Amino acid sequence: MKIITSACLLGYACRYDQRSKPCEAVINLSKRDGIELIPICPEELGGLPTPREPSEISGGRVISQSGKDVTQQFEKGAEAALRIAKDHGCVYAVLKARSPSCSPCGVYDGSFSGKIVDGMGITARILKENGITVLSEEEI
Repeated sequence: MKIITSACLLGYACRYDQRSKPCEAVINLSKRDGIELIPICPEELGGLPTPREPSEISGGRVISQSGKDVTQQFEKGAEAALRIAKDHGCVYAVLKARSPSCSPCGVYDGSFSGKIVDGMGITARILKENGITVLSEEEI
């Protein structure tokens, strides 16, 4: 079974702050027989550099901390992630909680104050709309 996975959870330094968020529970999935993790970073796939400004979802758009609308790059990255998932036959995704790209279970509210609201990241939403079961690392 192949599972599409946020690369930062596997130790890749691809987050906006050029850091990773390795998660042992996710890394340990790859040690199970028959499981292959396919790492992706939708923001990089969408053409954004690393490092980059933090971004949050506000009013249905993805806005960087300086006010730049980066929705198009997030959508492009989400579509690329979906193609990769389909190409590999993935029916599951394990993605980073609270990310404006990846979160399946709550995102920052767009005020850059740390407040979390109900909602999904752009990639998580597109994967789910296309029949892929999306979980966060907190659900593993």
